[in-house]
Amino acid sequence: YAQEIFEGLKAYRHPDGALGLFRPEANAARFNASAERLAMPALPEDLFLGAIRALLEVDGEWYPAVEGGSLYLRPFMIATEAFLGVRPAKKYKFIVIASPAGNYFKSGAKAVSIWISDYTRAAPGGTGAAKCGGNYASALAGQIEGSANGCDQAVFLDSATHTKVDELGGMNVFFVMRDGTLVTPELTGTILPGITRMSVLELAHEFGLRPVERAVPIQEWRDGVVSGEVLEVFACGTAAIITPIGELRWAGGSAPSTAGEFGGEVTRGMRERLLSMQQGRSEDTYGWMTRLV
Repeated sequence: YAQEIFEGLKAYRHPDGALGLFRPEANAARFNASAERLAMPALPEDLFLGAIRALLEVDGEWYPAVEGGSLYLRPFMIATEAFLGVRPAKKYKFIVIASPAGNYFKSGAKAVSIWISDYTRAAPGGTGAAKCGGNYASALAGQIEGSANGCDQAVFLDSATHTKVDELGGMNVFFVMRDGTLVTPELTGTILPGITRMSVLELAHEFGLRPVERAVPIQEWRDGVVSGEVLEVFACGTAAIITPIGELRWAGGSAPSTAGEFGGEVTRGMRERLLSMQQGRSEDTYGWMTRLV
């Protein structure tokens, strides 16, 4: 009965040849939070991290020799008990796989267009805050809907009122406001607590911005990019890192892009700040990187 959870993180090749992992202990903690929600057993953090290290020792050479490449890591746990019954399984498998990865979007770091989906990704009390396959399966129809309307991705709204921004299918959303705040929808249990999201909030001060987590009405996005109250919009996640968001579309209308081709100053700066740290090109002043020699 769909007892499945997973994580996503990347290994980055540093200039000295070592591989670096970005905040893997946060992935381990979120993995266990997901396990609790899906009534699955917790996994010791040292086992989670040890499995990743062991895999990289044998598969590290699969690192792609392309600009902007990385080695994407997918730890996951699935129920494997040979039993049909509505109760938690008694047997599970924990597995880690790796895959060479390039840019998440075909356009690279260029601005992407977003469709306001009529579908709902998650509801209060559900599994929206857990990283389980069902959440991503429920987002696929919205993604297809967006593609059919000429957009790169879809944004999902809250299930209760269908007026407030939740997240994209696999990414969190940020707004750079004219008043000097960096706004993202608050965690209400329907939004995945992204590790990149958490990091962007902590980096806000470097760009002279005040981080704010609050409800964001979709109308505020629509009107704000027109009035100039919203200066930049970007999405973030492990796969996409930081990706500028351009035009917003919905049935019967659209709101213009504030991004240009490659995003605004904050969007580009945030992306470079994270990437340079992850790739070992700048000092890790936050202690976020785990280096594997």
